[in-house]
Amino acid sequence: MSLVRTGFYTSIATAARLLAGLVVIKLVAWFAGPEGVGKLGQFMSLMSLLAVLAGGGISAGIVKYVAEYRHDAQRLSRLLAAALWYALCASCVMGCAALLFSRQLALWLLGDFHYESLIRILAIAQLGIALVNYILAVINGFMDVRRLAFVQVLGSVIGVVMAVGLSRWLHLYGVLLALVLGQVLTLLVGVPAWWRSPYFRRSMLRMHFDREMTKRLAAFSVMTLTSALLPPLINIAVRNHLAQQFGWEQVGYWQAVSKVSDAYLLFLTTAINIYYLPKLASTHERASLVLELRSAYRHLLPLVIMLAALVYVMRNEVTHLLFSADFTAANVLYGPQLIGDVVKIASFVLSYLMLAKAMTRLFVISECVFAVSYLALVYLFTAWFGLVGAMYAFAINYLLYLAFNVLVARRYLGEA
Repeated sequence: MSLVRTGFYTSIATAARLLAGLVVIKLVAWFAGPEGVGKLGQFMSLMSLLAVLAGGGISAGIVKYVAEYRHDAQRLSRLLAAALWYALCASCVMGCAALLFSRQLALWLLGDFHYESLIRILAIAQLGIALVNYILAVINGFMDVRRLAFVQVLGSVIGVVMAVGLSRWLHLYGVLLALVLGQVLTLLVGVPAWWRSPYFRRSMLRMHFDREMTKRLAAFSVMTLTSALLPPLINIAVRNHLAQQFGWEQVGYWQAVSKVSDAYLLFLTTAINIYYLPKLASTHERASLVLELRSAYRHLLPLVIMLAALVYVMRNEVTHLLFSADFTAANVLYGPQLIGDVVKIASFVLSYLMLAKAMTRLFVISECVFAVSYLALVYLFTAWFGLVGAMYAFAINYLLYLAFNVLVARRYLGEA
């Protein structure tokens, strides 16, 4: 499937996810103001952590190896049996851990033990979320972008309906609860869609420990867990630091601008994940890899620059539309954040080369180093410039990350 066709379907799915996310943010802004938006960010970071841990962090590995083995029925069957076993075991472990520490998590992240029941529901939901991630990864590995978009769109619709309904009854708690239940109920769409696909086999539902395949998936698990766990953990630390220095209202401003970035970049990061990861994984010739990377930059960089410029020009309108007049003070934060967004996409394209080619050690080390450097830069720049210093730290850290990825790509492509 071509990049243009992939982009069309992923745009539809991303638009649905984007709209759903904006509805959630708007509801929280209405019911809880800047402080509530800050707490929404904390809860979504926890959801991201547990969702990745629940599935064992092997979604990227499933995508890569399904793309490689889709014409080899025996190896594909072994892979998927091992992947399902791995994911379900991990989800049980993480669910139990979240149940055990639910009270501490509620106090640490949300500052209120009344949210303990919500953490417990999230813990129980881990099994369902792991199954959703497994199904979506298999569909993605077969590059069935149309079916993947269908599942994501209907899943987003379910999430929005639940968020609107539960928010009227339970306010902020209801919105957060809808985020959890919406993910699990995606199974109602994902299972039938996958079942009716031409590549579905009942053997894909078998669970079996396979030493070789588990070892291969474990390498991806280490990389994915590192890249998926560090950002939420670092963001939690950043929020706590900003809250201590400036108060939760200021955290809400920082979170609002970050969410706007996440929203419009979702189109681009989804395209990179859905198209380029399986494409790079199944491409081995140096010339073909170079062509794919050049194509990515030719299509994605002009688009992210245009979108960032549009958001900057319309920042006042965007803030009022997505949040409320209470968030006007956030407008001064957009400039450095949007510059960082452009550099972020430029670095992501190259970083996926490490993921696709299973450069485990280098990937893990780089993720750890740049996560720590971001936190250090936040502490340094907020002491010098105030709240906007967190945005300066974001932009400079991704500039350093881009330089690192350029060096890695040149070395790998020179040896390929």
